[in-house]
Amino acid sequence: MNLVSVAARNVLRNKFRTLLTVIGAAVAVLAFVLLRTVLTAWNVAADYAAKDRIATRHKISFILPLPKRYMTTLREVPGVTEGTFMNWFGGKDPRDASNFFGSMAVESATFFKVYDEMAVSPADMERWQGDRKGAIVGDVLATRLGVKVGDTVTLEGTIYPGPWQFNISGVYTTSRRSMDRSQFIFHYDYLNESIPERDRDQIGWMAARIDDPSRSAEISAAIDKVFDEKDIQTATMSERAMNLSFMAMMSAVLTALNVVSVIILLIMMMILGNTIATGVRERTREYGVLRALGFEPKHVRIFIVGEAATIGLLAGLVGLAIAYPLIELGMGRWLEENMGGMFPYFRIDPLTMVMAVLLSMGLSLVASLLPAHQASKLSVTDALRRVA
Repeated sequence: MNLVSVAARNVLRNKFRTLLTVIGAAVAVLAFVLLRTVLTAWNVAADYAAKDRIATRHKISFILPLPKRYMTTLREVPGVTEGTFMNWFGGKDPRDASNFFGSMAVESATFFKVYDEMAVSPADMERWQGDRKGAIVGDVLATRLGVKVGDTVTLEGTIYPGPWQFNISGVYTTSRRSMDRSQFIFHYDYLNESIPERDRDQIGWMAARIDDPSRSAEISAAIDKVFDEKDIQTATMSERAMNLSFMAMMSAVLTALNVVSVIILLIMMMILGNTIATGVRERTREYGVLRALGFEPKHVRIFIVGEAATIGLLAGLVGLAIAYPLIELGMGRWLEENMGGMFPYFRIDPLTMVMAVLLSMGLSLVASLLPAHQASKLSVTDALRRVA
């Protein structure tokens, strides 16, 4: 038996205090894992974006429209194999306005070719193509709205005011985990024919498949060069860059989450440091006895650091034991089903779990350095005189 194992066993000397310390640090680990998982989930759409797909929007802002005629020009650019366009609709469920989901008017002939990871059965596709008011919904959204193929639903327009009636023609599933499974897709022609003439033939943005992902930047530049000569200029980028541009709008939130993560770590270190320092003061005479028996100052340091590492390890493991079922079986599934537009995939990254345990142990070690150094510097006589 070595000093580290003795130190590990000594953790249970004051069971109640150790329990409170581990619980307090475990809560900090839980909060850290949750925040890091939110940050990871926010970036997953960008990380898993299709490498052979690019997006073209208005050069000034994403919210400004493009002329529909631009689609024909884009398809003629060398390197583009297929193109489509979309227009954000902004519909809401009149029964529950807080039930947010993405609703888009799309070019029905090409949309599911460009976004081929969204799988629709041939029967559903045929039904949709033959129904002007038809809509395809994600499997998660179908469950949330409580609809099935053949049902009629009404959405309340926000960008295009008024009640809009749709027939559910089919349900799509996805083969890419970053794809939102709670979207509401319908025919652009239905929207275009129903709005005032002054607003017609305008689209939100265009998406295209390219023949060589390594030429993404080159093809994007070629597209923008073509439209530089038009009345409205464009900004073309990879799908990943497009997703990151959306996230940039939430940069303040992401920064705040990072700051909170750091604060949580500091709080955890203070909790651990206070417990370790208290334990060292209580056992000063025991360290004096160890020194009197011939143990060197480094052995005292090892004893204290080993005890701190054990507490940190326990806190990390307990925190993960709470976080895993909470996120994987509860919160994660709820967010995917109810906030799929923001968190299409909400799961704990294995790297986050490893980082949480290592940080818990690392902060415990850092918190123990000063008490360990002070205890090792005490003379034998001073240590034996000390009363906790």
